[in-house]
Amino acid sequence: MDLLLCIDDDPITIMLSKMVMTRAGYAKEIVTAQNGEDALAYLDNLMATENSPVPNLIFLDLNMPIMGGWEFLDAFSQEKYRTYFANSKVVVLSSTIDPRDIEKSKSYPMVLDFMSKPISKELLELVKSKLDA
Repeated sequence: MDLLLCIDDDPITIMLSKMVMTRAGYAKEIVTAQNGEDALAYLDNLMATENSPVPNLIFLDLNMPIMGGWEFLDAFSQEKYRTYFANSKVVVLSSTIDPRDIEKSKSYPMVLDFMSKPISKELLELVKSKLDA
């Protein structure tokens, strides 16, 4: 995987996630954002920069200040993002597994899966198998 975007407001979660992904050799580059608004600003910048790499995968937390995961998904569903990031998949990561949240995540076509934190090597392998399927 070339580029991975991790959106989470918890610095410890980000640090541990990057550590697991780096040890697993999961991505060449890992970019982080503290909330959905920061992530959209990053994606807007990619769209404005010619030949920018596009994230293959986005790990998305749901509960964040400023702009949470659901608001990010609503914005990311807009035409301008759907077209440019058509091959980017999102894995929703949450510390709670609420069946309503799992069902809601299925309504977004770019969402590959809904998984429980924290990121582990096993979780990464499962995501990779779904991406390759």
